[in-house]
Amino acid sequence: MTRVQGDRVDEDGKTYQVVTNHEGQHSIWFMGRSIPNGWRATDFSGPKRACLDHIDEVWTDMRPLSLREQTHPVDAG
Repeated sequence: MTRVQGDRVDEDGKTYQVVTNHEGQHSIWFMGRSIPNGWRATDFSGPKRACLDHIDEVWTDMRPLSLREQTHPVDAG
């Protein structure tokens, strides 16, 4: 079992993969398990801490993609 204490994650020895959904939200999922509907695997996997660190690096705007697009529309240009 993995425990989070402050900023520390106790590793459980399992491999995880980073997954994302259509809104650009990220999470981790056990490697080898079927990914839930609405989510897709990214190209990053590893120990839990590494996956969480990766998410911290790439998911810098926590707002859903639909809200970000309303705030800053994509140039159709």
